[in-house]
Amino acid sequence: MIPSPKPGVKADRDALRHEMSSAGCSTPEIAIEMRVRFRIRPREAWRHALGWTLQGTAERISSCPGSAVAADASLVGKWEKWPGPSSRRPTLHVLVVLATVYGCDVEDLLDIADRRALPDSDLRIIRSRTPEQAITATTDGAVITPEAESDRVVAAATESATWAQWAEATNVGDIALEQVFADVRTLACQYLNGDAVVLFNRTRRLRDRVFALLEGHQPPRQSADLYVSAGYLCGLLAWISSDLGNLRAADTQGRTAWLCAEMAGHSELSAWVASTRSKIAFWDGRLRDAINYARRGTACRPRGSVGALLACQEADAWSKLGAAEETRSALRRAAAAREAIVGSDEIGGLFSCNPARQENYAAAAHLRIGAYHEALREADTALGHLAAHYPRAGGTAAQIHVSRATALTGIGHPDAVMEALAPVLALPPELRFAPITERMRDLGELMAAVPSATSPVPAAARRALNEWCLDSAPRRFALSSGDGTADWISGHDHST
Repeated sequence: MIPSPKPGVKADRDALRHEMSSAGCSTPEIAIEMRVRFRIRPREAWRHALGWTLQGTAERISSCPGSAVAADASLVGKWEKWPGPSSRRPTLHVLVVLATVYGCDVEDLLDIADRRALPDSDLRIIRSRTPEQAITATTDGAVITPEAESDRVVAAATESATWAQWAEATNVGDIALEQVFADVRTLACQYLNGDAVVLFNRTRRLRDRVFALLEGHQPPRQSADLYVSAGYLCGLLAWISSDLGNLRAADTQGRTAWLCAEMAGHSELSAWVASTRSKIAFWDGRLRDAINYARRGTACRPRGSVGALLACQEADAWSKLGAAEETRSALRRAAAAREAIVGSDEIGGLFSCNPARQENYAAAAHLRIGAYHEALREADTALGHLAAHYPRAGGTAAQIHVSRATALTGIGHPDAVMEALAPVLALPPELRFAPITERMRDLGELMAAVPSATSPVPAAARRALNEWCLDSAPRRFALSSGDGTADWISGHDHST
């Protein structure tokens, strides 16, 4: 006995079609032989009997007058496999269009397995016609038959059920959403003491994955979760861009993050995005904007630590404006917000304001209004918090050491500056972010103004500060990137 060829062997199918066509066999006869010999489904058999590819069939379906069906090769293949695994049930309208394209009756495209799986309403419509009657389709996808009115009602219900199946389908599962959120948490935590360029690229890739998922189809609940993840990722990209000195790019990321927060209707994310935008505006010299963004975030009534951070950022901007009373008032509100925190932050890392971070902001604000003793006390308290609970928060630690050195200069101890700055001066250039370099420059200006500025130790300290600032992350960024943030970053990706 000659063994039957395997299903899907194209050369054998083509040979059979040519042989039967040469013998004068009709397309229905070829389709039947294809089904029997190759053990394939009737819809696939009709396509092979005509010698069409999946893509060619999809194009004929999509261009069929009145079809209103947008098909592709993958979808045609799933219709052919139904009701098997990895398949999709063709609606009655799709069956009508297929029959039209193939030049056959709907019944020719169905076998017993199809009939068992089809909805009863579809079977009744198919069975109700007489040999002289045809099932046709209108341009809006409706199926026209000589059915009774009750059958029309059943058919309408089936259409609604079919749509419900589509609406329930999703291109992302709950486990995948959970993993995305976990990845966001990891990136936000690693940025506290990680390589900014590597983390920028990893964050960007994850953001692109989330954007691609949002362009697909998922239920509203899952869409909202994706928007939340996208918002935090754009917020992280905004923060990194700002630390690398590109405030224009940071502002763009911040606007997109705000849109994501609004799409998700997520107040906690909105507050964190407002905090990020306040930070960007502050370093861009738009101090009134920084205050307004901080207040906008506070109006979201967040439950986590961002409430304390927003008040600190408002104090930061007021201190830069020289408004001492407003600065102290904002710092008091930050302390009250710390007491009112409910639960923990959902992301953490960069998107969390621990006590050390809050004390860092308070110290910097007090320095600007000349309250050096308070600033020194807060810097010492913040370093104690870091050593005990947050030893890996490198950027925050560096800023606190600069604040401590500045406070020592302000109270008349410039000789102690070099010792206070030792951990900062040891930072590699890729971790010398814009906020740290700006504070180092401010310290250098203050040291130049004190009475002992020309003595050997303060003069050596100022030289060390100037040299340190010349080789910083923003400076390397500017020299390497030209006008293109993405070009520079993609050219320095050392991640695995």
